[in-house]
Amino acid sequence: MTDQAGIRRELETGAHLDKSLRGWFGLVMLPLRHSLSRQLLALTVLFVMLAEVMVFVPSIANFRLGWLEEHCAAGQIASLALEASPDKMVRPELRNELLRNAQIFAVALHRDSARRLMLSDDMPPTVQATYDLRQSMAPMLIMDAFNTLLYGEGRIIRVISTPRYAGGDVIEIVLDETPLRQAMLLYGRNVFFLSLIISIFTACLVFLMLHLMLVRPMRRITQNMVAFRENPEDDRRVINPSTRLDEIGVAERELAGLQREIRSTLSQKTRLAALGAAVSKINHDLRNILASVQLISDRLGAVEDPTVQHLAPRLFDAIDRAIELCASTLKFGRADEAPPRRRQVALAALTAEVATTSGLDEESRIALEIDVPSDLRVNADPDHMFRILLNLVRNAMQALQDERHGEGTIRIGAWRALDHVHIDITDNGPGLPEKAKTHLFMAFTGGARSGGTGLGLAIASDLTRMHGGHIELLSSSPSGTTFRICIPDDEATLNECADVDATCKGA
Repeated sequence: MTDQAGIRRELETGAHLDKSLRGWFGLVMLPLRHSLSRQLLALTVLFVMLAEVMVFVPSIANFRLGWLEEHCAAGQIASLALEASPDKMVRPELRNELLRNAQIFAVALHRDSARRLMLSDDMPPTVQATYDLRQSMAPMLIMDAFNTLLYGEGRIIRVISTPRYAGGDVIEIVLDETPLRQAMLLYGRNVFFLSLIISIFTACLVFLMLHLMLVRPMRRITQNMVAFRENPEDDRRVINPSTRLDEIGVAERELAGLQREIRSTLSQKTRLAALGAAVSKINHDLRNILASVQLISDRLGAVEDPTVQHLAPRLFDAIDRAIELCASTLKFGRADEAPPRRRQVALAALTAEVATTSGLDEESRIALEIDVPSDLRVNADPDHMFRILLNLVRNAMQALQDERHGEGTIRIGAWRALDHVHIDITDNGPGLPEKAKTHLFMAFTGGARSGGTGLGLAIASDLTRMHGGHIELLSSSPSGTTFRICIPDDEATLNECADVDATCKGA
């Protein structure tokens, strides 16, 4: 039980210490978390110091090697005094002075394969470690250098090296390692402070450049994003991109484009909301008016005039469509389109009805050419198909009225291609402006006329997609514009046809 209690206390103490360390580390790192500039400064200093450490390790080993070689050279010079004396001996006072000046206890020179003891104290100390500088490689020199730093003071070492200037085969010296360790510590301290100064200076320069080139532009971008989020409808909060050609300049220009698109979308939503409010107010009254018109049209059906009898059914159909569309309008200004009720529709008769509803009769200054086979049928909702064609024909009429003074030609052509029906609506108007082509089928942005809403093409595109087909602009030039509608026979056929777009466009 005592052992378990002790283990529990140790674990609790370790957990408390770990929690304390994490707390202190969090306090140290907290100022860096909220500032990119501080992080760059700290990382630059850290990386430069790491680079200096990589330089310091071989340099301290090289310093130790040079220090030992210098003392070997000093021992070799001290031994020359013996060579100058006739009996190869010197007085004890001179010997001690030579050894003291060379900072060694003994020196031995190997020459001509014979070992000769040149100079030594009367009582040389015991050697505790031996280093052979002739066979030491770089890794070994680094390990020996750190061994000297970590061992401490008072160790006596023997160093073996090669004499200078061919003064012998091998020279050995015995010396105290303490002066070497002190010199290495002094060298390390100088290198550390020099590295610290270099790292701080380099870090400041790098920080300054990064701050000017990256941090300040990024701070400008982030501040602009925060300000834009607070009030995206304020045009003054759209960032003004710089003329930089690098990634920061690209980011600024893309951000500016994104903000403009968001403002445009919000403007569209605002206009749609206003439209919904207006429609919700007039919806009830308009439906009542149309009901009254329906009653009057019913009375017209009793008139025996042939012209009235000919036009009355089309008038009734148009009024019925208007009442149904008005009744299906939601409060917020958009029609809640019901799924298409598809059936086989005679396209020629439907096209003639569109021409009559649009006012393109024999007395109109705009000529209508219909090239639709009488036996061509399309699998579609007749009301939806009527609205699609009516919107495209009216757009073509408006283009001719604005630019051709109400004169021109509109051609409706249709044919079957495999399991699809293609319908082309062509006019010889002036063509669409480039701005209108960008967002052609988007409400309030794709209008080709000044003051237009672009709702006609948006409605036609939505209804076509509900049938599993698509509508596209085939061509638009000063000589005219052509839209193509592609309606598949049914949705299952469309899902099975993987290259429907290529089929429709290539037809």
